Amino acid sequence: MTLDRIVLAFAGIMILLSVALTVYVSPYFAWLTVFIGFNMLQSAFTGFCPAAIIFRKLGAKQGCAF
Repeated sequence: MTLDRIVLAFAGIMILLSVALTVYVSPYFAWLTVFIGFNMLQSAFTGFCPAAIIFRKLGAKQGCAF
């Protein structure tokens, strides 16, 4: 699995988790969804993604985007 796919899968899992936390725990977890969306948007324009840096250090194979 390449770094790109790992980052996309991680973002998807985090969004689903934040929606579940919003529904079942507290509506304030919606801010986590907003943060994830903002991070994905800025990553599309700048190419900087903190999750990609972490996964690269953990040994993920290089991808096309990150």
